[in-house]
Amino acid sequence: MRTSEIRSIVHLRRGKEESLERRHPWVFSGAIERITEGSKPLAEGDIVDVVTRQGEFIARGHYQIGSIAVRVLSFEQEEIDSAWWLRRVVAAKQLRETLGLSNNDTTTCYRLIHGEGDMLPGLVVDVYGKVAVVQCHSVGMYHSRSLIAEAIREAYGDQIEAIYDKSSQTLPYKAELGAIDGYLWGRAAEKDNIVLENGLRFKVNWEEGQKTGFFIDQRVNRDMVRQLAAGRKVLNTFCYTGGFSVAALAGGAREVVSIDLSERAVKLADENVRLNFGDDAPHSAIATNAVEYLKDIDDSYDLIILDPPAFAKHHKVLGNALQGYKKINVRALQKIRPGGLLFTFSCSQAVSRDLFRTTLFTAAAIARRKVRVVAQLTQPADHPINIYHPEGEYLKGLVLYVE
Repeated sequence: MRTSEIRSIVHLRRGKEESLERRHPWVFSGAIERITEGSKPLAEGDIVDVVTRQGEFIARGHYQIGSIAVRVLSFEQEEIDSAWWLRRVVAAKQLRETLGLSNNDTTTCYRLIHGEGDMLPGLVVDVYGKVAVVQCHSVGMYHSRSLIAEAIREAYGDQIEAIYDKSSQTLPYKAELGAIDGYLWGRAAEKDNIVLENGLRFKVNWEEGQKTGFFIDQRVNRDMVRQLAAGRKVLNTFCYTGGFSVAALAGGAREVVSIDLSERAVKLADENVRLNFGDDAPHSAIATNAVEYLKDIDDSYDLIILDPPAFAKHHKVLGNALQGYKKINVRALQKIRPGGLLFTFSCSQAVSRDLFRTTLFTAAAIARRKVRVVAQLTQPADHPINIYHPEGEYLKGLVLYVE
């Protein structure tokens, strides 16, 4: 912001500063008493100051239209300029260095910025080899994408050769920004879309694939499947790029079947299997509805993976989502071979860990099987949870042993 400009100020209702005093990074619209516009009319994506009813500064962040009215960038009265963006990107990079993810010879893809988990609400950045893929979930972050790209370039130097913006499908649709995906800087060669995860090779399509091109958040859980798959017949439902399938084959599975409704996903899963094991791997991929497929399988599978898309993106559809989770888990528990392992997940932020466990308890009771929880799974360390923002724990998983 130019020094001559005066920011708009968001005035909170009495007592509504308590969550911000606990450093929760959201201001809900219901907490706002009034807004004083600055030297220009307030627009979505502008940086605003948040003050208490007494007029005391408490936070600075991006203004947006909706139930979350401000996403906090800082609790300090500091300029959100290019130096600020660089500090935040460097801090995120240092965490990944601490985790051993950058400059790693066996894993070349990881999440660099995870929204609120890295104190940058509304922003996701994934690194695939020498390409950074930026995904903005708010208008403010979208307006800042050039500064973000500049900070990534400065923090990484020649470690990054291209930065791709993939925000068109994640921005609020009512904002009508006309966003078009494309390179913010550089351009990736076709060879650059092969990445490593725990030594396994994957083809990533960040231009046309879901999310940023690959579900990085299941890296640790895929490795656990690899450790437990030896000699088992594996069913990987909602397989997308086949990450769990490749991990199971690497672990010595005797056969793997990959299921996804998308023809493109099934094709990519097959490609990734061939990339690692050639044409003779004991693998088949089928484009079909996974929920219906589970209804008709026999009891020959002794490792089943249920990793569906988010059934509940918000609380209004929570009831239907829980019914969906219950349905697929009942079918898997009824069909899995005695002594089998069920890896089951929810990536719905609206579904709490306790609620997910209760749903699985109900499914086990309906299936009338002896079931034990042998592992509780979550997102990996490069998807950190801001301790002041527990909503950031979105990925829940259980490994169930079924007699």
